[in-house]
Amino acid sequence: MAKRTAADLQSTSSQGQAFQKTTAAGAKRDGIDVNDMGEFEDAWEDEIESDEEVVDAEAEDREDGMDVDEVMPAIEESDEPPSAPQVYIPGQHTLGEDEVLEADDSVYIMRHAMNVTWPCLSFDILRDSLGDERQRYPATAYVVAGSQAETASKNELTVYKMSSLHKTQRDGDDADSEDEDDDDNLDEDAILEFRSVPHQGGVNRVRAQPLPPNHPLPPVSQPYLTASWADTGKVHIWDVRPLIESLDSPGYALDKSRTSKPLYTINSHGRAEGFAMDWASSEGSASSLRLLTGDVHSKIFLTTVTPSGFNPLSQPFLSHTSSIEDIQWSPSEPTVFASCSADRTVQVWDVRSRGRQSVAGIDPAHEADVNVISWNKRTDYLLLSGGDEGGIRVWDLRNVKKKGTSASAPTPVASFSWHQQPITSIEWHPTEDSIFVASSADNQVTLWDLGVEQDEETEMDASDGTREVPPQLLFSHQGQKDVKEAHWHPQIPGTVVSTALDGFNVFKTISV
Repeated sequence: MAKRTAADLQSTSSQGQAFQKTTAAGAKRDGIDVNDMGEFEDAWEDEIESDEEVVDAEAEDREDGMDVDEVMPAIEESDEPPSAPQVYIPGQHTLGEDEVLEADDSVYIMRHAMNVTWPCLSFDILRDSLGDERQRYPATAYVVAGSQAETASKNELTVYKMSSLHKTQRDGDDADSEDEDDDDNLDEDAILEFRSVPHQGGVNRVRAQPLPPNHPLPPVSQPYLTASWADTGKVHIWDVRPLIESLDSPGYALDKSRTSKPLYTINSHGRAEGFAMDWASSEGSASSLRLLTGDVHSKIFLTTVTPSGFNPLSQPFLSHTSSIEDIQWSPSEPTVFASCSADRTVQVWDVRSRGRQSVAGIDPAHEADVNVISWNKRTDYLLLSGGDEGGIRVWDLRNVKKKGTSASAPTPVASFSWHQQPITSIEWHPTEDSIFVASSADNQVTLWDLGVEQDEETEMDASDGTREVPPQLLFSHQGQKDVKEAHWHPQIPGTVVSTALDGFNVFKTISV
């Protein structure tokens, strides 16, 4: 991002006084003989002044104190290029009253911003049938989100279709020559379409049923489940498949029996609201799913989906001493999950253990509330955590001590303190085991690569008071206000979708 003063955006060119035109209102002289060859006279009484007369008139004007416009010398154009915009580094630079952030589109492959009616605290990316590893543009993405409206009765669960996601236009040599003749480089506005259903209460978190890679979207006759954590203390399970179909098929009639109300509502938490929620991975069938939900009263409940319906287990998992903030199922062990809490710990559980107690833990994991975690899908012993103090930590779960042992508390294998406000979401890249994305209340979405090491020859010297940029920090996307969540799109490599108080951003950078 670059910053420029607002005054720079205004025109600084000055305009000289225009020459006056001669009017045709002068009285025509009479009695002019066209055959006379004497001194030339203007038939319209425009007299020709000699140089002496002009000089005398100028002298008289000066003697009388009259101002005379001076002829200014021509402004020579400078061959020097304009100064480069200054790179804005959060925590090091402060925007002035007359300064604004301006995105540098040369570092984006794609960048779009879309406003919505009500802010969304949470969303999830829906799988589609357009194929995996998509590289061509314009792109299309589907997300499901829940609103935070001004009144409870106005809240909705919404499926958005974001289409016409064109590449960001570049100038000159920056554009690939092979793409010059196609439509990929058209810098056009994206199209945002949606279908909504009423939702009782604000939506704290939304999570869609996970579908495995290379798995098509379920046919319209089968459900595509999405769970919403309401601030009323209820967890609702919806079928969003008809909403997707209505966006793709003009004239499709929605089956209100499938969309107007939830398929099922989990009442295990009573009136205690929550934020933590995660589906266990499945082979695409909605009849073998498991859903974990955690509330502010430190309770975690498990609900299973069977061919006969939904089955919430009555006994909660209890080891945390404060609000459950996030939950993640293990990507490799179907009975294991991890959770984080405002009690500053990360706990690891096995649903088969008796007593519903955690089997291992990191205590403390952060100096403040642990807000979010993410389990690496490629390297299953790596776990990310983000804290309320703005810190990001990477844990090797092989070093986590089991309950009942005297082993010392583990130390993170990597730790970053770049963000200045609470971490609001964090997520490993779906196919690259060293890359992750994080969002923060400091209005940044950052991309990181643990595989990057510090180059000693180019190591920054922070002794002058400047803030050192970690070499693992690939990119900082800014411009959104109070970012709540960011997710990788699993089918469009390198693409990130983020939500904030001012709507959605969809972008892909040259760094990933």
